[in-house]
Amino acid sequence: MKKSMKRTLWAFLTIAALTLALTGCGKSDQEKADEVADKIDAIYVQNWTKDTDKQCKEAKEAWDALTDDQKELVKGENADPDYFGRDTGDASKDDPLNGDKIGDKEILVVSFGTSFNDSRAKDVGGIEKAVQKAYPDWSVRRAFTAQIIINHVLARDDESIDNVDQALDRAVKNKVKTLVIQPTHLMHGAEYDELMDSVKKYEGKIDTIKVAEPLLGEVGKNAKTVNSDKAAVAEDITKAALKEAKYDSLDAAAADGTAFVFMGHGTSHTAKISYSQMQNQMEDLGYKNVFIGTVEGEPEDTSCEAVIKKVEKAGYKKVILRPLMVVAGDHANNDMAGDDDDSWKSQFDASKKFDSVDCQISGMGRIPEIQQIYVQHIQDAMNK
Repeated sequence: MKKSMKRTLWAFLTIAALTLALTGCGKSDQEKADEVADKIDAIYVQNWTKDTDKQCKEAKEAWDALTDDQKELVKGENADPDYFGRDTGDASKDDPLNGDKIGDKEILVVSFGTSFNDSRAKDVGGIEKAVQKAYPDWSVRRAFTAQIIINHVLARDDESIDNVDQALDRAVKNKVKTLVIQPTHLMHGAEYDELMDSVKKYEGKIDTIKVAEPLLGEVGKNAKTVNSDKAAVAEDITKAALKEAKYDSLDAAAADGTAFVFMGHGTSHTAKISYSQMQNQMEDLGYKNVFIGTVEGEPEDTSCEAVIKKVEKAGYKKVILRPLMVVAGDHANNDMAGDDDDSWKSQFDASKKFDSVDCQISGMGRIPEIQQIYVQHIQDAMNK
């Protein structure tokens, strides 16, 4: 072969190699998908670092560069095609409430959070709007306790939501003098404890910090302990469930053979007794066809299997599942109403004990009466 031809061939191969290296065309579809999965797993963490925002941006850019077929191959420890690909509504309808110019009085509404856009706007946003309406002279701001969710929303929707430390730093920066924190958490559980630990770090930086009660109020000493908050929540969520199911009353639903099952998260925290208290509260109100369950099965008698047995024993043939959660997010859509074999709907169906199993995917945060419980808790905190 002539030297000129060799040089031409060598130049061609060099250019081809460089092109492959620059475009990544030499990688298989699975390799490209795995790289995206690694980037998603890297931001699926609870701790924020100075690199987090950059990592979120890079993960989305890498996802957008994949073909549709490659996106279906994304699978990691926590990554899957739904992380970026699932349609959960229009993020632009949600207000992250992360603005400055707060003034010297702030109400910080602290939620666990959700990456489901519609639920975030209706449930979390519903509470925040009710609080702002009730206290027009205060600045209402938002914080989420779940960094995993904050990262998800930032990466997918380019919406920036403060974590608790960021929100408290914002308050200090804006010279807030009086801060009232309203957790939207259900109970005095692990998330509430972590919130209180964060608040301690800011004592002395803000003149007055008051923390309002979570939704169900004080936990109480035993499973029989109920209170006005638990009674109000039991009445409000049952009323909402009946309305959506088009029953005039619980008696009418019972006569039709229908039971309502409210599914909470569950916890190993000592506050798990709150779920047993809610079941006792339902019974105290005479709501015999209402049952309380939890995804985690803690307490044990709130597991899906245990609740199925209770409903069957009570003789009801129709079941309506509804989340006992502030937001109708991942747990409501997947753990409760999903198509997988381990979802509550699938397990109730698989038991073959019931004629019908339906789901109401609606968070408590969008119920006006529930919103007013939070409003009252804020007033109680202000009056302390």
